[in-house]
Amino acid sequence: MGVDAMTLYRLARGLKRRGVPLLPAVLRKAIYYLHSSYIPEDAEIGEGTQLGYGGIGVVIHKAAKVGKNCLISQQVTIGGRSGLEGAPVIGDYVRIGAGAKILGNIRIGDFAVIGANAVVLKDVASGTVVAGVPAKVIRQDPDPLTTYQREMGLLPQRTPLSAVPPPASMRQ
Repeated sequence: MGVDAMTLYRLARGLKRRGVPLLPAVLRKAIYYLHSSYIPEDAEIGEGTQLGYGGIGVVIHKAAKVGKNCLISQQVTIGGRSGLEGAPVIGDYVRIGAGAKILGNIRIGDFAVIGANAVVLKDVASGTVVAGVPAKVIRQDPDPLTTYQREMGLLPQRTPLSAVPPPASMRQ
């Protein structure tokens, strides 16, 4: 089993924080040659974030911020736009489909879902599903945490049996 791009990124970022001068740049080049990806050690990527298929073809702007526990599929670009300042800020638990492009100084809210090959040029609210070119809102979820747990195969928290009222047929 090979080393994925996220592992190399985390190693490069840790070395850069410790003031090691040359090795982070060597690791960035290794990410580029092994995974055809550009993930600079300056980009802020939260813990638990994963790259699909080891990070093949992923490009992330050096000023971009990605939250915790996100899933970024292959061939995704998170970058700036010509002539505009800033880079995307992506919230926690965001899922980004294969080939999506998130461009410009925009914010993606927590629990948002970006469809495959979508081109996102405007802010996306929390719990929103967007798709298309340019991306349009497909669904706005009133309870994004429950939807996330269901779609990701996580069991929702169970309420204790004592907190559940008895059925009407059993009440006196």
